[in-house]
Amino acid sequence: MPVIAVLLLDGVPGHHVTTPAVCFGTADRCHPRVSYEVRLCAAPGFRSTGGPAAFGLAAPWGLDGLAELTEADTVLVPGQAVRPGGPPPEVAGALRAAADRGCRIGAFGSGTFTLAATGLLDGRRASTAPGLAAELARRHPRTEVDPDGVVVADGPFHTAAGVLGGVDLCLRLITVDHGVAVAVETERQVFLELYAEGAGAPGGPGAPVGAPVSGDGLGPTLGWLETRLDRPLTLEDIAGHAGLTVRALSRRFRAETGLPPLQYLLRVRIQRAQRLLERGDEPVARIAARTGLGTPANLRHHFQRHTGTTPSVYRAAFRSLVASLAGSGDAAAG
Repeated sequence: MPVIAVLLLDGVPGHHVTTPAVCFGTADRCHPRVSYEVRLCAAPGFRSTGGPAAFGLAAPWGLDGLAELTEADTVLVPGQAVRPGGPPPEVAGALRAAADRGCRIGAFGSGTFTLAATGLLDGRRASTAPGLAAELARRHPRTEVDPDGVVVADGPFHTAAGVLGGVDLCLRLITVDHGVAVAVETERQVFLELYAEGAGAPGGPGAPVGAPVSGDGLGPTLGWLETRLDRPLTLEDIAGHAGLTVRALSRRFRAETGLPPLQYLLRVRIQRAQRLLERGDEPVARIAARTGLGTPANLRHHFQRHTGTTPSVYRAAFRSLVASLAGSGDAAAG
């Protein structure tokens, strides 16, 4: 069974710890031929995750969990506080040793800084969060930095912005391992079921499951956004509905969703496009209008960046998957 070892440095954001387990665990659960073991490996000095809601964690593995990896396994380096000095020597050594054994290594968000500090990205292309790209390029001039935060693969190294705790990178690795159909169904399970049909969450039907339910949270505004995806929305519009300044809104969104407001809005628009592609035959131009993405070209651009495939391929892959699952069910019933 291939191992996905998640390297935990002190202060790693909590959702960067849980997202790989959710993504790879979902792929494992939904597909009989897919099998992953997710292994949490604490680096020396690890005590707890970082904000906005830090929690302690007793990881069952240390760096010895990386030492046991083979060329069939993967190391993931999540984000953490960016420190000019780079990772501790033993962490850098463990990553270099894993690379020497042929392991695949992924890093997302500020985790790319940790990987770059080992020298493993010298002469290679890499990605990080768009807001950190210039700093990564300054600190590591021998690494060619993609400024857009897309998933970049160069040899055994895969790096990305780390949207929603690295889900973009996890889905890309699942695609590499098992193909588009498995990744599409995994993403559908991970993302689309965040929205409960008719749930009594704040904001009415379709509001995100897990949205804050207190009057002080963003739940009402998240529900409001979902009912207005076809309209142009600005930061000022969203802040006005939430009763916050733009700066306070950005802080609140990062604390409660892990994303800035407009990135969260884009992610919800892509999720709505996925649902429309799955459930009907509307042309791409109509879906682009209904989701607020404007033109078919704009929809294709953002859809490709967030899912690794095009709207037409997604629709075909999803329908092929549904047909195959239906066929399996008929066969079992017979």
